[in-house]
Amino acid sequence: MTGPQQALFEHSPWIEARADARPSSGDRWADLMAVVRSASGEEQLALIRAHPELAGKAAIDRTLTDASAAEQASAGLDRLTPQDYARFHALNAAYRERFGFPFIVCVRLTDKAGILAAMEARLRHEREEEIATAIEQIGQIVRLRLGDMT
Repeated sequence: MTGPQQALFEHSPWIEARADARPSSGDRWADLMAVVRSASGEEQLALIRAHPELAGKAAIDRTLTDASAAEQASAGLDRLTPQDYARFHALNAAYRERFGFPFIVCVRLTDKAGILAAMEARLRHEREEEIATAIEQIGQIVRLRLGDMT
């Protein structure tokens, strides 16, 4: 089990708790993602909504988890120009308005330009497709966080 500073899932300890209560397959990531995939739709939405917006209020007021702060910094989101920040803010607002949850991408696998392009492209998705994409991106984030722990 991970400590609070090393949480694999943003503000969602129930996932690790459920995985720990099941027989292990020997693949921690697969066990964790099986919990996510078998969760109710409301639980999946709660998991997605537990994530911070990229370059959003949590980054400014420093309430990001340690892992999220480091990940956003790795993509340069802690060094945005006022114009970049305004663009992120507008896209975050449009995305949240359309889907009802924050845009999620594994920032460690892309850069600022790639994130902005993905935000614009994914705004054209249907909601169910975007929920599935968010869950897949969370899986990538967790895979990398697990790798950091070994």
